[in-house]
Amino acid sequence: MKQQIYRYFLASCFLLIADSSALAASALPTQQKQSSYELMSPENRAMQDDPSLNPAMFWVSEGESLWNVKSGEKRVACSSCHGDAKKSMRGVATQFPKVIQGKLQTLEGQINQCRVARQGAPVLPYENKELLSLTVFVANQSKGMAISIKETAANKADLQKGRRWFNERMGQLNLSCAQCHEDRAGLKLGGSPIPQGHPNAYPIYRLEWQTLGSLQRRLRNCMSGVRAQQFEYGSPEMAQLELFLMWRANGLPIETPGVRP
Repeated sequence: MKQQIYRYFLASCFLLIADSSALAASALPTQQKQSSYELMSPENRAMQDDPSLNPAMFWVSEGESLWNVKSGEKRVACSSCHGDAKKSMRGVATQFPKVIQGKLQTLEGQINQCRVARQGAPVLPYENKELLSLTVFVANQSKGMAISIKETAANKADLQKGRRWFNERMGQLNLSCAQCHEDRAGLKLGGSPIPQGHPNAYPIYRLEWQTLGSLQRRLRNCMSGVRAQQFEYGSPEMAQLELFLMWRANGLPIETPGVRP
């Protein structure tokens, strides 16, 4: 059965690249951008929209608790520096990844930087429950606000590299992100609609995973699907790809925490 599914996946992917030309990805006008929320069933949309049905809200609640816990050798809480997250974190997620002190940081990376520098606490690994909880809690404070990533002198080089990763064919299937999410967005693969690939709902609760997961987990899933070597969690390449994806999604509202099939 697994072999049949895999053969079907390969055949579908090869159909995707047939007669397809590589397009240089550029930012669509906001009115043409579509969140993958729009492609979900009414039941899945309702699950995301209703806090009492959205399973990711358990992580949001956990993140709120962690926000106020004094941690690390310095016994400092996030709230000790930032106060009420509903005020201090409002809009923060619309601007990440961003260059801080010369380094491109994802939201997860900045949370870990604060842990080490301000709390004297160890780095939390990607997909760790605490890191996911803090990330989704912070991002949730920007829910409904438009993504606002601008090209600057500081992030230009990273943005260009992120564009490269999005357009570069990779893996044994020789596919790029752009071939699915630019060239073929709106068509179907294996019976499911192909989204434009915007990251405006992460971290998300994915029904396939039965848990909350980061954007980097999803990107690694895609790389595995085309049989490519995956970028490491927290790597510069991942941050650059995230930056480009967020720039590409400019104007779309933050949905965090999202629910996806």
